[in-house]
Amino acid sequence: MEKERIIVGLDIGTTKICAIVGRKNQYDKLEVLGMGKAESEGVIKGVVTNIERTVVAISKAIKEAGDNAGINIGLVNVGIAGQHIKSYIERGFAVRGSNDDEITIEDVSKITQDMYRLVLPAGNQIIHVMPQDYTIDGSHGIKDPVGMAGVKMEADFHIITANTTAIKNIDKCVRRAGMDIDELILEPLASSLAVLSEEEKEAGVCLIDIGGGTTDVAIFHENIIRHTAVIPFGGNIITTDIQEGLTVMAAQAEKLKKNFGKAIADEARSNDIVSIPGIRNRPAKEISVKNLSAIIQARMEEIIEMAHTEIISCGYEKKLAAGIVITGGGAQLKCLQQLVEFMTGLDTRIGYPNEHMGRSKIEEVKSPMYSTAVGLVLAGFRSLDQRQSAWTPKMETVHEETSDKGRRGLFDNFFNSILKSTKGLLVDDIGGSYQK
Repeated sequence: MEKERIIVGLDIGTTKICAIVGRKNQYDKLEVLGMGKAESEGVIKGVVTNIERTVVAISKAIKEAGDNAGINIGLVNVGIAGQHIKSYIERGFAVRGSNDDEITIEDVSKITQDMYRLVLPAGNQIIHVMPQDYTIDGSHGIKDPVGMAGVKMEADFHIITANTTAIKNIDKCVRRAGMDIDELILEPLASSLAVLSEEEKEAGVCLIDIGGGTTDVAIFHENIIRHTAVIPFGGNIITTDIQEGLTVMAAQAEKLKKNFGKAIADEARSNDIVSIPGIRNRPAKEISVKNLSAIIQARMEEIIEMAHTEIISCGYEKKLAAGIVITGGGAQLKCLQQLVEFMTGLDTRIGYPNEHMGRSKIEEVKSPMYSTAVGLVLAGFRSLDQRQSAWTPKMETVHEETSDKGRRGLFDNFFNSILKSTKGLLVDDIGGSYQK
């Protein structure tokens, strides 16, 4: 039985809610089948503040994406962000019974799962546990201990927690929109899958995802995520600064930022003027592009400085051979790359979500503002591949222990149990079809 795998990513952001439907083509590249988006009116700085408005926006985005792809969507991978996200390093250990037996994948998995039992402050919940380095019987710096001999196995783990109420509100919104959540994924982790290469992660790189309400920071070194942080400022605060500084309406401030704003005021010419229509027959208002850019630069410098402080505080400033990658909607601001390089002294590029992208029906999805949504789809495929790898030994055992006649029936039962355990990740269970 062969089924086509389709994954749906849902990015619940401060400015927009975006749903992307994707599948892998024959070259193992992501092909986007459909995309839907809606204005986000019930989310502030990554946190749901109005359930009903968020449900309406999610429903609209999901319906548009499903109609484009020709499927009914019932299961999604959802991103989570916000200032409530916390991360820290915790050490775990396990003592094995014998030094003669090799360390197995099950041993590694057990010590990782034990970290989810950590006692946390009230109102917090662990969403990710990511191994850093292992220590086997006093030998440090081991990346993969599977196959080694040893009795005492220790490991440092990068623990990421989120506010329990924030998680429940996201779950409530998705369920009211008629879907289930397969996985809840930290947004900068999802974005990193879409815009970073394996070489960059190995060399050392800092991802700065500038969203509407927050700016997310994720630092990688030796292909391991080393530090994550959330800065409580994003593109919306720049719009507010423009609105107040130039005394214009919010919609006008947003258009000025997107169409004429620059992150470096000196790059704007002094005689460039933008005329804004007056309200109720009032005379038009003239805005200096240089003054506009000065307002933008002041706030962007603050955001970059806070991100640079995170890089310095975690001790990886001198280990980022690949420099900085900027993505998110805020990455589209003109001259931002030059400003980041000037302030941090690190090589910088704009991250587009085409690292693993094939030909798609919707080319718009390759904009930096859709990095998180694309990454959520890629995260879904990675998780599905890991599950299938875990099932393969079980399926091989099934084949060895059954006759040709009984093999098909046992395999069918096993496959049906897989479908239940994965909450229907395959397209058959979200309204698509398959061929035997």
